[in-house]
Amino acid sequence: MAKAAKIQEAGSEDAIRAYKTILSQVIDQRPSGMRQRLADALGKHRSFVTQISSPAYSIPIPSKHLPSIFSVCHFSPAERDQFLAAYHQAHPGKLPAASGPRKTRHVSLIVPDFGDDKQNAALDRAINEFIQKITSIAGKGSG
Repeated sequence: MAKAAKIQEAGSEDAIRAYKTILSQVIDQRPSGMRQRLADALGKHRSFVTQISSPAYSIPIPSKHLPSIFSVCHFSPAERDQFLAAYHQAHPGKLPAASGPRKTRHVSLIVPDFGDDKQNAALDRAINEFIQKITSIAGKGSG
């Protein structure tokens, strides 16, 4: 039994690597700054984007992030289909409930630099959480 579990785990890691390879190729074909724009849209640090987009890391991409990834990275329909097929292979039944990619836009803000990385990161997280809450509330009201 343990041997079968290890084989399945290795297969899952290969499947994760497959869709991460597609994402990495898409990002590499886009203009510079794409990783930062994606990090901003996800409310995460660039290191998170590196982890979810690098085939070297076996960390899976949470399905809730897929609509933002498709929108920000401007996946073509073919790239999206290829990615989703690989994602489904790695995570059967874990695709997002949303029927299509959620359109997003990039907004830049000028905020104070506190001179402390932890305080700056806390402000960035607070702003992103606020935006996510507001858009969640707005989304519930438009149904």
